[in-house]
Amino acid sequence: MSIFSFLKDAGEKILGALAGNANAGEVLKKHISDVGLGNPNVHATVEGDKVILTGEVASQEEKEKIVLAAGNIQGVGSVDDQLTVAAGAPAVVAAKFVTVESGDTLSAISKRVYGDPNKYQKIFDANKPMLKDVNKIYPGQVLRIPE
Repeated sequence: MSIFSFLKDAGEKILGALAGNANAGEVLKKHISDVGLGNPNVHATVEGDKVILTGEVASQEEKEKIVLAAGNIQGVGSVDDQLTVAAGAPAVVAAKFVTVESGDTLSAISKRVYGDPNKYQKIFDANKPMLKDVNKIYPGQVLRIPE
């Protein structure tokens, strides 16, 4: 269980005002499905600008992508990850997260984290299906950075 911070003013504009939205949890679950992560056994609740995720996922990768899908939404300041990985899932090292800065490209991030700008495809692939184009990232967006 971890709490991840996000830039509240950055991200997709899908929820409008989170506070007081009685259907925010269902909207978040639909968003997770709509970005291409299927319909996992995840429940989302919203308390102010914090999203709380509970349930079970198939893998560490799926868990990280769901956290990012929930956090990279305008109005979300943090995600309380209470997700568990299914028993029997392969043990893997958790990916690092990086926040996109103004002027960043996937190549620039790749150079910064791997020392090689040509490994940008590895970052792009690690963030599919949320990323659809290597040129469409934005400041404040949080990305997975695999080993």
